[in-house]
Amino acid sequence: MITLSLAEIAEVVGGRMHDIPDTSAQVTGPVVRDSREAGPGCLFVAFVGERVDGHDFAPTVVGAGAVAVLGSRPVGVPAIVVDDVQAALAALARHVVRRLGATLVALTGSAGKTSTKDLIAQVLGRKAPTVFTPGSLNNEIGLPLTALTATEETRFLVLEMGARGIGHIRYLAELTPPKVGLVLNVGSAHIGEFGGREQIAQAKGELVEALPPAEEGGTAILNADDPLVRAMASRTKAKVILFGESGEADVRAENVRLTDTGQPSFSLHTPSGASDVTMRLYGEHHVSNALAAAAVAHELGMSADEIATALSEAGSLSRWRMEVTERPDGVTVVNDAYNANPESVRAALRALVAMGKGRRTWAVLGKMAELGDEALAEHDAVGRLAVRLNVSKLVAVGGREARWLQLGAYNEGSWGEESVHVSDAQAAVDLLRSELRPGDVVLVKASRSVGLESVASALLETGAEGEVAAR
Repeated sequence: MITLSLAEIAEVVGGRMHDIPDTSAQVTGPVVRDSREAGPGCLFVAFVGERVDGHDFAPTVVGAGAVAVLGSRPVGVPAIVVDDVQAALAALARHVVRRLGATLVALTGSAGKTSTKDLIAQVLGRKAPTVFTPGSLNNEIGLPLTALTATEETRFLVLEMGARGIGHIRYLAELTPPKVGLVLNVGSAHIGEFGGREQIAQAKGELVEALPPAEEGGTAILNADDPLVRAMASRTKAKVILFGESGEADVRAENVRLTDTGQPSFSLHTPSGASDVTMRLYGEHHVSNALAAAAVAHELGMSADEIATALSEAGSLSRWRMEVTERPDGVTVVNDAYNANPESVRAALRALVAMGKGRRTWAVLGKMAELGDEALAEHDAVGRLAVRLNVSKLVAVGGREARWLQLGAYNEGSWGEESVHVSDAQAAVDLLRSELRPGDVVLVKASRSVGLESVASALLETGAEGEVAAR
């Protein structure tokens, strides 16, 4: 974080100082909420959770070098006490962002946020120091903590914004006001909580409403291929840039194809020129993510050649998102188990088929959460798609939703051994260990709550007789 004194922090957050011998003492390290991350110069934020009270760790973090604790009560060590810790954290982040002068890029969407954020960060990082959201810390706590990692040298701040209801993104955008806002898509993720796609579009569009007008540098970057996103152009006074495969897109892809290993290749076209891209990531769905990143980078002054080179060299920065690992026996494990929604599962299945040309393919799938009344239809549709794509074998893992996956496959014509239902992750591991053959490709994907990453880990341990080569 930029250097701030405890007195300044207390003033910014409206806090009261307790047990602080020197109010001019400076916070020079990061702001952390996990006591294990505490170190010299840091500020520790003490939240009261359902199981753990951060205040209990106050002596430990100060002993590790923390300058003070930001909490809701005195703790016997240097502390700034506030009525609402979350509101104080937000106020501190807003203050730091205003002081920085960095260009803040915010993005949202139903699917692909984290992968796109990672691409944007890697592309912009070639131009200037860039800070970005780690993993999927995109909520009211993770977002300010990310913003507070920026320093005076930071020129680009890339923040992923998630939402579980109307008003969430509006709040996040007020907390860290963006100059560039990117909306990727409107899909089915969390549709059970929102109530429908129109409500999801209403929530996601809060980002473009928060942007400054065009004459003040505000830019809305919208997906030309998604009608609900494209319609958001009417909700902003910012400059509008369209990306996609549509001929009307300002930043678009032409001649899209997949390599023999399932990696997308295309010609990137921008208002200032064109250049060829062949990505290291797997699956055609990354073309849209790459175009979104390209649109951001072009708007911030990078050339088509610079962008294409960066996209071609970019990798995955976040765990369990299309992690492709080849075992010594030739079995390829695709760990995409961080989360799942209908759009991302369909994209992963198509990537699996592209990677598995001439090889047996396995789709190990589990529940897609928070789909509400759409759950049965969406799980049934995914099961049917696996059959239509000629996936060699579908392994549906879990309870009711997994049975719906298998039912969809059965109704589409998978009457033999092409699909199977198993009760849990261990049963899936046992099945795969007994039936996998060298050269097979295995996709593992489900909502985070299912924990199917354990299946991928077990398969890699099974094949660890020699050195595992991660691609």
